[in-house]
Amino acid sequence: MSELSPTTQAVLDAFRTNHTGQGCLAAALRAAADQAAPEKQLEDIAYIHESYIDGMRDALACIEIIADELEAQ
Repeated sequence: MSELSPTTQAVLDAFRTNHTGQGCLAAALRAAADQAAPEKQLEDIAYIHESYIDGMRDALACIEIIADELEAQ
């Protein structure tokens, strides 16, 4: 098996550290949202159009809401 990227490894580690069923998925979603944050993915973020960044943050917030719902079950 090939080595995973640090981003993918962070998501997998989050999934593996929480063994409570839906909590595993919630932890993985949170890690994915964290790893996909604009600050981690875009070089020269200060020069990227602000509405793009806002849209990306909105999408990540949706992932966080899904994780919240899963943890609440």
